[in-house]
Amino acid sequence: MPHPLSPSEQLAHSTVRIETTTSGTGSGTGFFYQFAEQGEEHVPVIVTNKHVVNGAIQGKFVLTERGVDGQPAMGKYHSFQFNNFQSQWIPHPNPAIDLCAMPIAPIPNQAQERKQNFFYINLNKSLLLTQEELDDLVLMEDIVMVGYPNGIWDQHNNMPIFRKGITATHPNLDWNGKPEFLIDAACFPGSSGSPVFLFNQGGFSTKSKGLTIGPSRVKLLGVLYAGPQHTVSGEIKVVQVPTQNVAVPISTIPNNLGMVIKASELEAFETIFKSMK
Repeated sequence: MPHPLSPSEQLAHSTVRIETTTSGTGSGTGFFYQFAEQGEEHVPVIVTNKHVVNGAIQGKFVLTERGVDGQPAMGKYHSFQFNNFQSQWIPHPNPAIDLCAMPIAPIPNQAQERKQNFFYINLNKSLLLTQEELDDLVLMEDIVMVGYPNGIWDQHNNMPIFRKGITATHPNLDWNGKPEFLIDAACFPGSSGSPVFLFNQGGFSTKSKGLTIGPSRVKLLGVLYAGPQHTVSGEIKVVQVPTQNVAVPISTIPNNLGMVIKASELEAFETIFKSMK
């Protein structure tokens, strides 16, 4: 009998690499989530940033097969391609919030027609912190971000990349008056749409109880959507080449901070998907 998946393995299988085609190709990160839960019924979706799919003509997901033992069949996967990709996504009702969601019921339906079964982990609202839990967080919490930075992935096993860091501002505060906070972690293009988790194994600290040894804690804090960058300063020079004069551009360097939309903003989709059931 196979061992059950560890918490980190479950998080890995909650994400999906999103490949898009516009005038060129791009990639981003999405994660599986379920809305409008009622008993055994729910609406399964993939969540990502609006800017990941804006202008996308085609899009592609890669899903891992489910083995006969109910576990992921590593190294066995299939891709699903969609035309008119941007139109498949429902934007967050607030235009200022860079989130969107795509109902994925057609994917399992296609899989059944192919006599296939796929393995993925749906996140849900049980992973969101209550206001009381948010109030009890300390400022510097351990986090992990799961995704596909610069499109990098384990293509053979269809697995994402984990990045570890800390909260750089308190998740209970609105950074510059917006429903977001900062993390200190390496954030690169392709990580857009990555879920950011509070991730403690073997204990954690709270304001009310101090250090607690023993239990682990995994909670969805939010979704990465941007990261500030600084420029490599210096004199701009015009370099003479045989046929033309070319200006040397100023490069930008990520400063290892990420801007994260609070997970509470996912709740705005609930009404939308309840009406679709």
